[in-house]
Amino acid sequence: MVESLSVPTFRVGYSMITDKLDALYKKVKSKGVTKTVLLVKAAAVALTQHPVVNASCRDGKSFSYNSNVNIGVAVALEGGLLTPVLEDANKLDIYLLAQKWRVLLKKARMKQLQPNEYNSGTFTLSNLGMFGLDKFDAILPAGQGAIMAVGASRPTVVADKDGFFSIKSEMLVNVTADHRIIYGADLAAFLQTFAKIVEDPESLTL
Repeated sequence: MVESLSVPTFRVGYSMITDKLDALYKKVKSKGVTKTVLLVKAAAVALTQHPVVNASCRDGKSFSYNSNVNIGVAVALEGGLLTPVLEDANKLDIYLLAQKWRVLLKKARMKQLQPNEYNSGTFTLSNLGMFGLDKFDAILPAGQGAIMAVGASRPTVVADKDGFFSIKSEMLVNVTADHRIIYGADLAAFLQTFAKIVEDPESLTL
């Protein structure tokens, strides 16, 4: 965390409708798939289309593209915080991701994670929406290009392009990024892709 203070970061927020994602979650939660796992998969798919957001700057001078999409997920444990990593999250279906996540969570709670299971992340997701928070900013992990902070889905009055109002569930995502690697346009494009997946998530089950 102290090391991250020397990194020039910037933050971007993006809101998206989660009605279809919520409906998908209701279908798959009986199979052990959590909302966090769905968000990890959506982020992984988006990162494959925007690899600069998955890049790293480890020496402070140059950046490198990561060939793997390894997503760390922030987990609050008694006395601290860990980020177990779902490696190659873009290559695994949501059911296998869920299975791997359960194993990692159990190992984290028993303090049995191996170093490669928590320090190999190329991107991090922090979901405090499950605690009812609307929005927050996350501290960028050292050596990663970006971290996504996910708030809760809230019923919101939304106007369509024709001016008609309806109530939809809306979620705010804030991303903190390393400005040495990622520019505003890069992050905006990534978040637009991520939002499209969240708002039409059937591809996540393929």
